Parts: sequence; structure tokens; C-alpha cells
Amino acid sequence: MTIERLENGQRFCRVLRYNGTVYVSGLTADDLSGDTTAQTKQIFAKIDALLAKAGSDKSKLLSAQIWLRDIADFDMMNTAWDAWIDRSAMPVRATVEARLAGDQYRVEIMVTAAVG
Repeated sequence: MTIERLENGQRFCRVLRYNGTVYVSGLTADDLSGDTTAQTKQIFAKIDALLAKAGSDKSKLLSAQIWLRDIADFDMMNTAWDAWIDRSAMPVRATVEARLAGDQYRVEIMVTAAVG
């Protein structure tokens, strides 16, 4: 089976497809001036675009890993999650507090989805 690297970069691949599964790398917001809810919404827009590029969508999510700079922002992140997620196709999920690349980064999200 072939690994299809759809957005291969210098340090990592942003999205790849293998054996009917799409792997999306950890994503952060482009506009870091917003709060956790705003940054999370930006990340979901990126996820939607990358999943579409790979032939999938959020209704086929298998798992989500979410890192928050401050776990006190859990409810803010969940506000965006609840508005975005397909409630009929919930993935497994983990959310943890972690040091991110810089204080301006409030959230990072990585997902895996099925293709087709």
C-alpha cells in the first residue's frame, strides 16, 4: 500500500492518506490574536479543508487530540467544538494541558479520519 503525502513540508507532512485513513497533523490558528474559542474555530476550518482534500470530512472522524495552553480554557474550546462536531459521528477524543510553541498559541488539534 502506498502512503499518499498530500501536503508534505520541510519538517512534517500536514495531511496524509494511508490504507483508508487520513492523518492530519497538529494544527494551530493563523491569527493568534483571538481567544481559545476563536483559535479553535480557525483550526476547525483548516481541518475541514484538509479532510476534504484527502476525500474525507468531519463525519468520518475517528479520533481527536487536543492540547490547550491552559486547561482553564476547556469550556472555551468546547464552545467551538460543540458548534462544529457532527453529533451523530462523535470521535474518540483526549484533551490535555500542554506547553505549546509560544504563549500566543492557545490550542493545537490533531485528528484522524476514515476515507470514503
